[in-house]
Amino acid sequence: MVEYNALLRLPSSDELPDSDDTPVDNELQDLVPALLRAILSIIWADRQDWILACDMGIYYDLDNPRVPIVPDGFLSVGVTKHKGEFGRKSYVMWEENFIPPIMVFEHVSHAYGGEYDAKMLKYAKLGALYYVLYNPQFYRRDRHEPFEVYKLIEGEYVLQAGEPVWLPELNLGIGRADSIFDSWEREWLFWYGQDGNRYPSPAEIIQQQANSAKQQLEQERARADRLAEKLKELGIDPNDL
Repeated sequence: MVEYNALLRLPSSDELPDSDDTPVDNELQDLVPALLRAILSIIWADRQDWILACDMGIYYDLDNPRVPIVPDGFLSVGVTKHKGEFGRKSYVMWEENFIPPIMVFEHVSHAYGGEYDAKMLKYAKLGALYYVLYNPQFYRRDRHEPFEVYKLIEGEYVLQAGEPVWLPELNLGIGRADSIFDSWEREWLFWYGQDGNRYPSPAEIIQQQANSAKQQLEQERARADRLAEKLKELGIDPNDL
């Protein structure tokens, strides 16, 4: 790991802001990656070598060490999940053994922010293996698809076919589905398994557990009713037991 104080005099994370203070276009820019993080926290519950952050500054350019790029979300693997008492203030590459995010997410804004050109070039320079673009509102304006996943191949991003898009390095797929998150029913991004089935949201897991408990209770009541009937057939009043 580069010694930023002695060797290159690079700033530390304590000196760098966590973002560029640019306001989000709408709350979905935070909620979409937040759902992906919530699901990943369940399916990777035993792993401590990843971070999925929302609106956190990434400092990566040694020529401009105080200038971050701030995706709506990013996933890094092979890093410490929790750093320090209060967590990361920002993602500083020279403090992360120069491990780049394996994936960056952008939810395209009302005011075009260079997601298909300038940011794409920066993420390629950063070395993010996958670039996920979610553009359900302005894809016609931008002449793109509502959902696109690019993979960095020989220094350039190549659009990946199909949906969900399988990501072998993560042993996960990513794609869209209608569901409910944060009490909001709409289309969201989800992780998928190799079988093509998506992983449920936390709310769906809770509902599944509630349905299972209700079904089990109903089965127990049905068994109790059948037992009571048999006792009556034998001339035994169940209430006397």
